[in-house]
Amino acid sequence: MLAGEIPRKVALLSNLRDLWLHSNNLSGAIPPELGNLTTLKQVILQANQLHGSIPEELGKLSNMSYLMLGGNRLSGRIPEALFNVSSLQQLSLPVNMLHGPLPSKIGDLLPNLRFLFLGANMLGGHIPESLGNASELQAIDLKYNNGFSGKIPPSLGKLRKLRKVGLDGNNLEAKDSQSWEFLDALANCTLLETLTLDGNLLQGVLPYSIGNLSSDLDYLTLGFNMLYGLVPSSIGNFHKLTKLNLQHNSFTGLVDGWIGKFVHLEGLYVQANNFSGHIPYSIGNLSKLSELYLAVNQFYGPIPSSLGNLSQVTSLDLSYNNLQGNIPNNLIAPTIVQCSLSNNNLEGQIPYVGNLQHLNYLDLSSNKLTGEIPPSLGTCQQLQSVQIDSNLLSGSIPVSLGDLISLTMLNLSYNNFSGSIPIALSKLQLLTQLDMSHNHLDGEVPTDGVFKNTTAISLEGNSQLCGGVLELHMPPCPDVTQRRTGRRHYFGRILIPVLGIVILTSLIYFIISRNKVSRAHLSLSFSGEQFPKVSYKDLAQATENFTESNLIGRGSHGSVYKGRLTTPEHVVVAVKVFDLSMEGTDRSFMSECQALRNIRHRNLVPILTACSTIDNRGNDFKALVYRFMANASLDTWLHPPGYGNAANKLDLSQRLEIASDIADALQYIHHDCESPIIHCDLKPSNILLDDDMTAHLGDFGIARFYLETKSQRTGDSRSTGTINLKGTIGYIAPEYAGGSCLSTSGDVYSFGVVLMEMLTGKRPTDPLFCNGLSIIDFCKTNFPDQILDILDACLIEEYQDCARANPEKANRFRQWLLALVKVALSCTCQAPGDRINMREAATELHEIKLTHCIGDEC
Repeated sequence: MLAGEIPRKVALLSNLRDLWLHSNNLSGAIPPELGNLTTLKQVILQANQLHGSIPEELGKLSNMSYLMLGGNRLSGRIPEALFNVSSLQQLSLPVNMLHGPLPSKIGDLLPNLRFLFLGANMLGGHIPESLGNASELQAIDLKYNNGFSGKIPPSLGKLRKLRKVGLDGNNLEAKDSQSWEFLDALANCTLLETLTLDGNLLQGVLPYSIGNLSSDLDYLTLGFNMLYGLVPSSIGNFHKLTKLNLQHNSFTGLVDGWIGKFVHLEGLYVQANNFSGHIPYSIGNLSKLSELYLAVNQFYGPIPSSLGNLSQVTSLDLSYNNLQGNIPNNLIAPTIVQCSLSNNNLEGQIPYVGNLQHLNYLDLSSNKLTGEIPPSLGTCQQLQSVQIDSNLLSGSIPVSLGDLISLTMLNLSYNNFSGSIPIALSKLQLLTQLDMSHNHLDGEVPTDGVFKNTTAISLEGNSQLCGGVLELHMPPCPDVTQRRTGRRHYFGRILIPVLGIVILTSLIYFIISRNKVSRAHLSLSFSGEQFPKVSYKDLAQATENFTESNLIGRGSHGSVYKGRLTTPEHVVVAVKVFDLSMEGTDRSFMSECQALRNIRHRNLVPILTACSTIDNRGNDFKALVYRFMANASLDTWLHPPGYGNAANKLDLSQRLEIASDIADALQYIHHDCESPIIHCDLKPSNILLDDDMTAHLGDFGIARFYLETKSQRTGDSRSTGTINLKGTIGYIAPEYAGGSCLSTSGDVYSFGVVLMEMLTGKRPTDPLFCNGLSIIDFCKTNFPDQILDILDACLIEEYQDCARANPEKANRFRQWLLALVKVALSCTCQAPGDRINMREAATELHEIKLTHCIGDEC
């Protein structure tokens, strides 16, 4: 734990041969005087806090064989003089802030070099061909520099002693047979054990010749590239492989031709591709497998029971496929730490999951699971996150969940749970996120623990709950004694007189207002239990007579007010009052009613009811009542009224979550509704954020429905509406200006523009975008090499913080950014037929989220 600067007087030790000061807290600059110690052979200063540039004087150490300065804060260029120290055997400078190219003759200048470690810097340019002349080289590590570009030199194939090559996290290219020559050349490196190429610009079909690499290969990574087509069967030649990473490409076809041959495999990462077919039974024979990631593909059929044979598995992710059938009883092994089976079509009951002492993450959401939560889940003491929302589960919530003392997140929403909320959940001190919304729970809401924080819990959609803390605005729970007395005398003293008054009033009302029936429909088609009736008086009281202080927004068809309804339950609402003097407003009201009355999705603004009646002056009155969104619209976060407002900063993770939420909503209305809907006006002001920053799509005032035609079933989904250029300037698809029919492709285009706005912080109508330059051109021009140039100030600051703290994390930041811009560009192609659809966009965003959670920050 030595601290302070390296004393300059060290240079007085004239016979010093080895200087080992690594793994301390030393700071300051490296003393240039060290260059006077010509006897020095080893200078090892890595893992300190040294800063400044590498002294040019170190190039005078003609006997130096090891120079190891990694893990500091060194900046500037690598001194050219260092490359004249021909005695160097190891040059190790990783995890600094060094920049610039490598000398073109590096391999000729350092003939004795055995280890070259320069990863996690900001070096760039081409990888010198001359490296192939450093015949002693055993390991090359240039990963996470983001700057190396061009082809991988085939000359590396001359390095017969080469064992490790790490080039991931750069901009290296391979797109034709000539640029793939390096693979054939590396086949000559018969000792090669590690080849990591993920996070580059490799594209096309993976050559069959990859199978000619060394039979000793045990580590192969090709993820985060642009590879497609079938994985060559020759990849099965690597019988010693322990890790295979092909994630985030576009590979297709089956995997059973090669996947079962890796008998020593410990990690398999093929998520976020387009693999299809059944999950091979042979995977269960890979007895050493500890991490299995098959998520976000097109696998279907049952989960093979053989996966239960994986006795060493710690991470299992089969989410976002089309798997069917029951979850095998033996699937979740005792060693498992993380298990995700979400977003499939799995059925049946949750299997017994007791006494899993290592399990800390369980996600079974968005399936068709039935039955009850097994009480044995409460014995998994390490569980931190449980997500089993969006299923068909029923019964009561087990009290045993209160035994999960490590639990931080519990999501049981969108099921059919009934009964009361276990008081034991309020005793969980680490629980910070609890979602039990949209069930059939009843009784009193606890007031301790997580239930004190109204922003940490979600209970809406449970109309029989009562009590809780005041901020929840739940109806009070009835007094037990009062209920019993009331029942005894209810009929004789209250019910008969009330019924008489109601009947008499109804007769009088019928006589007076029979000629106004057509104008006074209450709640329109929103009648029934799901949409309670409210009157004009209810809404006027809720908004304090629509006072200006409760006005939260104005739109083209009316105004939105914040209010507090007291019937049928206490709830904070947003009341959208339509201005019926405006042309087209009545049609807008009908469109929104028709669009929202039969759809239900967690990322659509929840509508509570509608009101179509007359006001206290006898004028027509139409309003929609929504759940209030506490964090306003995305527009207010991207463009706060006071520029630079620190409170309104969204990090990249939050922007990714919001984009994913809206993609899910659009996927639902485009592809999963009985009568698919085109939104027609997607923009940040129509994206609302609730207490926990979950995004909800709103304002369906100009939405349109598809025609049910043959062309629709074949993918050409067009609307019944005529074109009148619907939407907002900057977000409108270009084909609409030419009179094309409305289509889902128009929404896709708008989504791409919104995604670009979220990253650049600029509206599509920003003054920057003039003289033929659009926000799309701006992003396309800077993609991929200057991608950081498009970011808004908040994201630039976040990236710089990442780069200072952890260069590998900064590289992941850049990879996520590239992936997001790629989705945006795929959505905004000029021709509608060239755009991806929202199902594809949502899938890609979930893939990005998935990799975001594979890192150290989810």
